[in-house]
Amino acid sequence: MVRTLPERAAALVTALAAAVVVIAIAILPFLTPAWVSFEQDRTGAAALTGYTPTELRDATNSILHDLVIGPPDFAAAVDGQPVLDERERAHMRDVRGVFAGFGALAVAAVVGLVVLAAGAARMGHPERAWAAVAGGMRGLIVAVVVAGVVVTFAFDAVFELFHRLFFPSGSYLFDPRTDHLVQLFPFDFWSETTLVLGGVIVVLAAVVAVLAGRRTRTGRRSTDASVGVRSVDRDATSPDRSQPETAQSEPAR
Repeated sequence: MVRTLPERAAALVTALAAAVVVIAIAILPFLTPAWVSFEQDRTGAAALTGYTPTELRDATNSILHDLVIGPPDFAAAVDGQPVLDERERAHMRDVRGVFAGFGALAVAAVVGLVVLAAGAARMGHPERAWAAVAGGMRGLIVAVVVAGVVVTFAFDAVFELFHRLFFPSGSYLFDPRTDHLVQLFPFDFWSETTLVLGGVIVVLAAVVAVLAGRRTRTGRRSTDASVGVRSVDRDATSPDRSQPETAQSEPAR
């Protein structure tokens, strides 16, 4: 079936919106104290900061609270001493701004998906929206796999590029010997989290792709069946022109 340019554009936007929503859902578990505490234990954050496990947990949970919920004070303290200095707090406010921007994008993507799916259903082709979602998931899987290969061999460069794109120059540079921010969240914390996040995105995208593919096939069968019924109805109600017309009898004389 040949589609118009607006229909192709709608399919592309649907695919991109679905990818954004899946990424947003995949990120959520990594903002929880459970994951952060687990990864801090793996990367030796307590030894780097010199905090006790309780102090480390309390300081980290305070920072996570300000990052996710707010207000963005980032005024965590241990024994009355601030954990982060002003440069570190300023960077965390920048981080919160990036998260807020992505959160707004995710909300817009959800709204866009609902609107586009409703539009496809109104046009009588709901399967097109599901097909676009499935295509978006396949594209997302390929993109994440490629990014994962790049990150595995060049994480330093990718990490630096990411910060240059989203943060003011130099605002993200800290000394791991003295700055608590990079002691709480050391380099290995981010490299391992990034790789696990990529794996979660791939799994979620694969599940959504399978479900969307099934809905697409079901929708197409329903559409084909309805088209067939309408065709049969038209044939049944149309006059049979295959038989020759009977000549009218002449009137009696």
